[in-house]
Amino acid sequence: MHPVTPPLTAGQPKRKRAIILDRDGTIVRDRNYLDDPRLLQFLPGAAAALRQFSERGHPIIVVTNQSGVGRGLLTLERMHEINQRFVRMVEEIGATVDRLYSCPHKPEDDCECRKPKTKLVLEGAAAVGFDPAHSVVIGDKSSDIALGRNLQAVTMLVTNDGHAGDAGRVEPDYVIRDLLEAVRIVVNLETAAPDCGAAGPRG
Repeated sequence: MHPVTPPLTAGQPKRKRAIILDRDGTIVRDRNYLDDPRLLQFLPGAAAALRQFSERGHPIIVVTNQSGVGRGLLTLERMHEINQRFVRMVEEIGATVDRLYSCPHKPEDDCECRKPKTKLVLEGAAAVGFDPAHSVVIGDKSSDIALGRNLQAVTMLVTNDGHAGDAGRVEPDYVIRDLLEAVRIVVNLETAAPDCGAAGPRG
């Protein structure tokens, strides 16, 4: 567990749904074991979506599996550099990441922090103050959708870069083109049923 914890927004704990996001392939382009912070690049619509989520008062939690560290493809220090650069990029576009967590382990390590296990989200929920079941999990991988299922949250599979991820048999509540579409759905969820948990059409 290696959290990056930017300052929280002043005021009372936010009541709107937390937005739990994957990083690579969801917010920034997937570089396949990214090892250079200079290669971080927002996907189309991602910057605007992050800004809108922040403006609407949604906590933003980023949880990313970074097994490249465990595989020896990049160092733990470089992973921290990439995460710090990512947080700065988000701040530069006028948004806020409330918490960012990375799991550096390989799948076979059977750690507690690798998605789809919920440990890192639960830590973020305790730190920021939100109900994990009253949240939205967005990612491009089956592990993201399974994470959302484990939390009993709304799940969205994003198809950025023209691919549909590897959701496989883990069916999301929504399949979306990009994070801007996610914003529109979340706004509708908040308007239609602000006090409800996961609900909505699948596919």
